[in-house]
Amino acid sequence: MTEATIAAIVFGTCLAGFVQGLSGFAFGLVAMSVWAWTIDPQLARPLVVWGSWIGQVLAFGAVRGGLQWRRALPFVLGGVAGVPVGAWLLQYINVGMFRAGVGVVLIAYCSAMLFARRLPILRWGGRVADGAVGAVGGTMGGLGGLTGPAPTLWCTLRGWHKDEQRSVFQVFNLSMHSLTLTVYFLNGTLTRAMAPAFALMVPVAILPTLGGVLLYRKVDDRVFRRLVLMLLLLSGVVLLLSVALR
Repeated sequence: MTEATIAAIVFGTCLAGFVQGLSGFAFGLVAMSVWAWTIDPQLARPLVVWGSWIGQVLAFGAVRGGLQWRRALPFVLGGVAGVPVGAWLLQYINVGMFRAGVGVVLIAYCSAMLFARRLPILRWGGRVADGAVGAVGGTMGGLGGLTGPAPTLWCTLRGWHKDEQRSVFQVFNLSMHSLTLTVYFLNGTLTRAMAPAFALMVPVAILPTLGGVLLYRKVDDRVFRRLVLMLLLLSGVVLLLSVALR
């Protein structure tokens, strides 16, 4: 690795680790805003998944009372079923247009919700609806690497308090990242040459992620919901820019 690559990995990991520790997601959004300009995409994509996985593991203690695996299970099962569907759709759908469309929806919807006096609360559908949203997230992940937006937004609209929302985020994202890393390993995406970069990220991520977790514990439910919506809005902007600048 060159000195520039090392510096980019360290800076991107610190910044993204802090945001993920605070919000429970968004490692890839923040890291790629740094790495997209300096690191080869063949390395950057696996680094994003690896960094997100590390961050989820480090942030386990953020949720008071522990992770709610039973509540997250429908999302995970739906996500696992949706990933191969998304991969199959790749041959029929223009990925760039898909990502741009998701960006437009995120910008429009999250902007409206940020200006709303009170967020709508969706109580219908139960676990079946949760599983369907997980399947949407998995399909979007298989199609365009976008597993997070659908479940994250759905949890916000469920009216759950911040620990309940974050518990689902973390279990779902950890499961999807674990699945992705396994696929990367089996199909040869991960190489020995990437090992130094992967190893570098582990110690670098610890303090920023834990710092984000400490700040998370100080914010209330209202602030957390607005934080989630703002990050999703930013995700939409980044998606549009990534397509426009290609």
